[in-house]
Amino acid sequence: MKLENIQDMLKKAGDIKKQVEQIQNEAGEKIVEATSGGGMVTVVAKARGDIVSITIEPDLLKDPDIEMIQDLITAASNEALSRGREILKEEVSKVASSFGLPPGLI
Repeated sequence: MKLENIQDMLKKAGDIKKQVEQIQNEAGEKIVEATSGGGMVTVVAKARGDIVSITIEPDLLKDPDIEMIQDLITAASNEALSRGREILKEEVSKVASSFGLPPGLI
């Protein structure tokens, strides 16, 4: 393999890394939302995994079943975070395909 080919490959790898980092930062700011309990609990998160807010409908607190409320918050949080991971995965796959790389490689 020629030295120029290796240098080209290294440059391409560096370009891919920079673009993936940029896409992850941008996509990480996207907002996702999930609910549980028929809309009784709503969790808003950023795609990178930061919880922005949790809203609990006041009716849920009238007869508080702490364990159920905790389960609803957990379910909505996990769903929001899962949606965020999916957004990041899709955005990184777009970058990979733009460089001719197979899906899932990065």
